[in-house]
Amino acid sequence: MYLARREFLTRSTLLTAGILFGPARLITAQQTPASAGPIDPTLLEDLIAANRILAQEGIVDAFGHVSVRHNRNPNRFLLSRSLAPALVTAADIIEYDLDSNAVNANGRAQYSERFIHGEIYKARPDVNAVTHCHSASLIPFGVTSVPLRPMYHMAGFIGEGLPIFDIRKTAGMTDMLVSDSQKGRALAQTLGNKTAVLMRGHGVAVVGPALPFAVGRSVYLELNARVQAQTMALGGGQITYLDPEEARKIMESGENRSYERPWELWKKKALGK
Repeated sequence: MYLARREFLTRSTLLTAGILFGPARLITAQQTPASAGPIDPTLLEDLIAANRILAQEGIVDAFGHVSVRHNRNPNRFLLSRSLAPALVTAADIIEYDLDSNAVNANGRAQYSERFIHGEIYKARPDVNAVTHCHSASLIPFGVTSVPLRPMYHMAGFIGEGLPIFDIRKTAGMTDMLVSDSQKGRALAQTLGNKTAVLMRGHGVAVVGPALPFAVGRSVYLELNARVQAQTMALGGGQITYLDPEEARKIMESGENRSYERPWELWKKKALGK
């Protein structure tokens, strides 16, 4: 009887503790995700270059970011700490899991919109690099009914058009930032299988199978938007955009040879090598 009473009291105490404080696992600190290991030096250099190229080409200013999947584990990605892209160095790179939890933040400030990257990587196994920027020439195409269309061969990746993400449909009235996994997931769903997604009143997220693709597409997407706006301003009648079949053939041909020539040029200028 004594043992039964003691067991009852013990269970009651545990139950009360659970009610007041929740399960023991909830009161312990969240575990830091395990690292995938050392980053390939070439990939790290390319990520630093990508940040600086986007700034060099006027795609980002103090805002915007670019990430890449870890070379050792597809469930990890690499992204700078919260910093202007032109200033990024190897010491600024943070490793994340696909829930956008930092492996090695070590007190460094993080981009609030890192969830853009994590959720896109979750949804798109074919994507290994993501950029997010606020390209001015693209903003009008995200806030009007005028579709962005491919004007010339370097923008064939636009295909038959890009989707527009309106954050209000997912989260109501916000500060427009994709600052949690729910919003990031909704953005990834809107992106679908496209190469980029316009973000109403905000900017764009661009993806690619490697950094040269994501960066190159970001550069030529901005240029295409500028050319399209200039062409429409001419008011000279019907505009001849790329035919969808032409765009498809451009993509099938390797999309301008993986941006090899511009990437080599941009990287050399960005890193001063």
